[in-house]
Amino acid sequence: MKIVIIGSGNVATHLSLALKAAGEEIVQVFSLNLNNAETLAKRIQAEPISNISKINRLADLYIICVKDDAISEIAKEFNDIDGLVVHTSGSTDIKVLSSELKHVGVFYPLQTFSKTKDVDFANIPVCIEATDAKQLDILKNIAHKLSSRVYTIDSEQRRVLHLAAVFACNFTNHMYAMANQILLNNNIDFDIIKPLITETADKILNDLPENVQTGPAVRNDDNTINKHLNMLADLPKLQEIYITLSNSIKLSHKIV
Repeated sequence: MKIVIIGSGNVATHLSLALKAAGEEIVQVFSLNLNNAETLAKRIQAEPISNISKINRLADLYIICVKDDAISEIAKEFNDIDGLVVHTSGSTDIKVLSSELKHVGVFYPLQTFSKTKDVDFANIPVCIEATDAKQLDILKNIAHKLSSRVYTIDSEQRRVLHLAAVFACNFTNHMYAMANQILLNNNIDFDIIKPLITETADKILNDLPENVQTGPAVRNDDNTINKHLNMLADLPKLQEIYITLSNSIKLSHKIV
């Protein structure tokens, strides 16, 4: 199968490498930044292009890996193409792909990606959607080459999944950043709490998060909470977040 990758960012990079490793042929990488296209294309032996009009129009699959608000504009360039056109967004409806396209779908790998960190695609959930059974089978076949965890999920379910992922991943990472800020302000290295982070994440692999909640809020330890709030007096934004989260934990565990 001949594949064209649209984009050169985090998702495009990891997905391209995984597809190449699985034996798929990637014929082109498109990016508005030619240097970025060349960097990725070199790794997967593909042709780099920065002019959308030079897209190979005889490929079998076109994977759009760009920012959500750019998907519809990019998709307009494929109206005369017979191949399957998919996007990789978690929060974008399949309908964003032009109604004039013959074959469309979604290929959404549920993972956080950074170019500088390798990932094992075999354990990454891949969520797929297509407008007809034949195209869905094509995506299933490709997805199973990459991962053992393939799910057929519609656009509404995928939006819900993406929302949950923002809470579980993006917001959690921001919490790490705030913890790091508190530590740096007091000349303490962030490494000291990494075992705590690892253990917290490990617990929810075998139990529900609400069953393993710890800390002063779930204990209704207002004395400790007030001490922490006093320590955050010079960081009012963090103080506000601390209060909101503590109240949320208490509410979830019916603590008044």
